[in-house]
Amino acid sequence: LRDLLSIPDNYKVLFLQGGAWTQFSAVPMNMMKNKKAAYIITGQWAKKAWQEAKKYGDAVAVASSEDKTFSYIPDCTDLDIPADADYVYICENNTIYGTKFHALPNTKGHDLVADVSSCFLSEPVDITKYAVMYGGVQKNIGPAGVVIAIIRDDLITDDVLEGTPTMLKWKTQADNDSLFNTPPAYGIYICGKVFKWLKKQGGLAAMKERNEKKAKLLYDFLDQSKLFKGTVRKEDRSLMNVPFIIGDKDLEALFVKEAEKEGLVSLKGHRSVGGMRASIYNAMPYEGVEKLVAFMKEFEAAHPAK
Repeated sequence: LRDLLSIPDNYKVLFLQGGAWTQFSAVPMNMMKNKKAAYIITGQWAKKAWQEAKKYGDAVAVASSEDKTFSYIPDCTDLDIPADADYVYICENNTIYGTKFHALPNTKGHDLVADVSSCFLSEPVDITKYAVMYGGVQKNIGPAGVVIAIIRDDLITDDVLEGTPTMLKWKTQADNDSLFNTPPAYGIYICGKVFKWLKKQGGLAAMKERNEKKAKLLYDFLDQSKLFKGTVRKEDRSLMNVPFIIGDKDLEALFVKEAEKEGLVSLKGHRSVGGMRASIYNAMPYEGVEKLVAFMKEFEAAHPAK
């Protein structure tokens, strides 16, 4: 993993339990020295993390795209970040809404914390731009139940909020090489297999190229289709999650049902937004997206837009 991401020596890599949800609490518990933090709300997961952080201090939302159902990434070039904020928090890729930070926010010198659960290892990143990067592994890396956290050394201290559980203190985990208690060994083993597979594929630069090619095929079709419509502002589109709609709930239900007969499963959109969503993570081959687009063309021919 250090090799794949070029992780510098002054960052620790922790294999933790409890999924990304647990880090919604661990981040403020370990980092809120001034009891203040800035959150950028771009979807349900950032919102849930923000709501959790408010239990531990003054977590303020400094930007949000909720006004348009999280269909874009807000302008983060000149945010009103409290001077004494301990960190700025983002969810880098938003699975439900299909948006992605293609440029990191200007944190004005504050530490950046990113939940990368749904874009982890999909493209190269500069770890030094982050203070903390963490993600559940179940999208791109391995079975659910493992979370990987990459944390800058100076943030791993005994100076945590009073009442922080032993298991949620990063120093506990770092001092014990993620073996403080019995780890989810099989899940971590599978992650290791995937890291080796990624290296064989040519590393993260090769994965980015592959993911861009897959996403382009689907977005290009959506942009010219008269029946299907993408829901995300073009410059903020995710390479991992592509939501789209028809605008007719009955027809959408029929599309999902017919798609399943063709072996195209899990296309139903999240209940909070409806429509459809194609998740095209690292493991999805180009041929899978080709098959989806071919089916969408057939469906459109059979049900032309009125």
